[in-house]
Amino acid sequence: MTSATLRHSVWILRGNPLTAVAAAGVALFVLVVIFGPWIVPYDPVVSNVSEALQPPSAVHLAGTDQLGRDVFSRLVIAARLDLAIAVSAVGISFVIGAVLGAFCGYAGGRLDRGVGRFVDVMMAFPLFVLAMAMVAALGNRIENIVIATAIINLPFYIRFARAEVNVRRNVGWVEAARACGESHFSVVLRFLLPNILPAMAVQISLNLGWAILNAAGLSFIGLGVKPPTPEWGIMVAEGARFISTGRWWLVAFPGLALMMAVLCFNLLGDGMRDILDPRMRT
Repeated sequence: MTSATLRHSVWILRGNPLTAVAAAGVALFVLVVIFGPWIVPYDPVVSNVSEALQPPSAVHLAGTDQLGRDVFSRLVIAARLDLAIAVSAVGISFVIGAVLGAFCGYAGGRLDRGVGRFVDVMMAFPLFVLAMAMVAALGNRIENIVIATAIINLPFYIRFARAEVNVRRNVGWVEAARACGESHFSVVLRFLLPNILPAMAVQISLNLGWAILNAAGLSFIGLGVKPPTPEWGIMVAEGARFISTGRWWLVAFPGLALMMAVLCFNLLGDGMRDILDPRMRT
């Protein structure tokens, strides 16, 4: 990062403190994911029925669930799984979608129109329902959740890369690269794709939050991760049965963790859009 870009980023963050808070929240989230197994006070899957449904206290910071498992420990370990699913799914969809969309936008013609119509058809379906159908057909294993989430994220990157490359494919520096003997394959991978990656970083941040929500939603309806594996969606679904009895912490803490993670990624995406927008540099 150049000094000018760093100064511009600091200027944006000073004018938009929510972005700075979101960045700090994402950093904290990543630290929890990395050091989670060393900071949890209890084993997240070991039951202790004698301490079931205990409210938050100094012993159990977020209380215990119906099997006596420590809710705080399960929250921390669940963050690792949800982020791993989100990063894997978004990474797969980003790589495939960006490359496919870039080549389609560069080539134009029938290939571009065909892929464009395919993407339009995919986006005509409710994407969460499409993910539900794929996981139900493939089986609710973690790898299938990653595949389903990656597939429903593909249209965003394909459309974005197609549009950006289509605008740039005939500009002067691309013509100069072709005149110097660069192949079409090389022009796309060495010149066009790196040029659109900063703008695509905004979409990555937004999709990470959405992917976490998608994984939790699948688990909530029973199509995601299987119990007793700690996962935010499962914790909310299990805790919902006890709301009427006043055990609010079983839903409140995993729901709050899910909300904060998605909110931080979304706010960070908005801030990155401002940082990368050339119009904000004037």
